Formats: sequence, structure tokens, C-alpha cells
Amino acid sequence: MALQESGEMYLEAIYVLSQESSAVRGIDIGDYLGYSKPSVSRALGVLRDEGLVKKDDDGFVKLTEAGAILAKRIYERHTVLTQMFINLGVDEETASEDACRVEHYISDKTFDAIKAHMKQYG
Repeated sequence: MALQESGEMYLEAIYVLSQESSAVRGIDIGDYLGYSKPSVSRALGVLRDEGLVKKDDDGFVKLTEAGAILAKRIYERHTVLTQMFINLGVDEETASEDACRVEHYISDKTFDAIKAHMKQYG
């Protein structure tokens, strides 16, 4: 399944928020990403239809097993790329913003090479 960049952004946001609290609500996701409630509702519906998120009986958003795997991969890309850019001398804010853009388009092959390089030299 090829998820669009916006879907990946939502999964990453849910993953990050779920590391801070087990009770993630749609409003929390909207606040984190700066998106409106209708946009969040629409996106969560798409992600639910794809089998990547679910809502529990209390209305809290949870990643499914497949969603968690994808979200962790996206978040790993973000953190590794951010660190690489910082190591190159880029300030942390710019590094994180640029990593956010790159993480959605970089191939697995290139990312794996970067990750291996970072382990060896980073």
C-alpha cells in the first residue's frame, strides 16, 4: 500500500503522541499538526479504512499493528535524517523540518545506506 505524504504525517503524529500518552484524541492530532478538526476526521477515516488506525470505545485513536509498524518506520526516518543534518552543521529546527520533507520521498535503499553510514560514522 502506498500511503500519501499526509497519511504518513498523521501516522507519525499519532505515534509520537502515543509515546507521550496512551489517550490520543483527534483534537490532539489536529493541535500537533496544526490541522482543522474536519481535516483530521477525514484523514482518520481514510487511515481507518486502510486498516492503520482504530478508535476504542472511549473514542481514543490507536494505531493498529500495521499502522504502528509503518509509523515507527516513518519516525525512524525522521530521527535519523534529522541527526544526519545536524551532524552536517544544520541547526536543529531546520534539520527537523528538512527531514520531515525528505522522509516521505527517500527510497528504502538510500535510507538504509544512510542509516548504516550513521551507525558507522555518526
